[in-house]
Amino acid sequence: MSTEQRNVDPEEIARFDQVAARWWDPAGEFRPLHDINPLRADYIDRHTRGVAGKKLLDVGCGGGLLAEAMAVRGAQVLGIDLSTIALDVAREHAQAGGLNVDYRHSAVEELDEQDFDIITCLEMLEHVPAPEAIIAACAERLKPGGDLIVSTINRSPTAFATAIVGAEYLLGLVPRGTHEYARLIRPSELAAWCRQAGLSLRDECGLSYNPLTHSARLTDQISVNYMMHFKREAA
Repeated sequence: MSTEQRNVDPEEIARFDQVAARWWDPAGEFRPLHDINPLRADYIDRHTRGVAGKKLLDVGCGGGLLAEAMAVRGAQVLGIDLSTIALDVAREHAQAGGLNVDYRHSAVEELDEQDFDIITCLEMLEHVPAPEAIIAACAERLKPGGDLIVSTINRSPTAFATAIVGAEYLLGLVPRGTHEYARLIRPSELAAWCRQAGLSLRDECGLSYNPLTHSARLTDQISVNYMMHFKREAA
């Protein structure tokens, strides 16, 4: 499938390619992801009743932060991304750590497998032209009874002020231009796409990050960053 046919923004891929070599630098551009990764991994492990021994697909895996965390917890992980540079970084880091993670240059719509116990799609939907198509493709590739975990940013005035103006332009937590307000996703929109794809909402929560202490916690406030857990009903 050509780049023109894929559900991808080439400018977004190019932007992440430029910083891909620094995915695993805990003091670099991806420090917020390093800081929140344990919290995300715990959430996934808890809400899926344990990832150990399960087949897990990480959509938009980037340099492999979450994929490795899931592999350490015993999951059989396939990470997919459309950035070849990020995938090279992910493979090199996993190999250096002795972890068995399968990384593949692929869009989720291109995968033949339809037997995943768990699919994760974190901080990715806001970077593609048609996020609802990603959700539909994920739903098709889940086993009956499988779990989908999604995290993204709300399209709200609070998110604009904190995640874009604050994080990108005032504090420099992430590179400027990383997020486009019009592409942010309201929880109601995400829930509707999942219902249309045959998934039921099981949990939603906010994720609060303090850039001064580099600490994160789950909260009931979903006005900025949030996570949602969906399940495909058993046959």
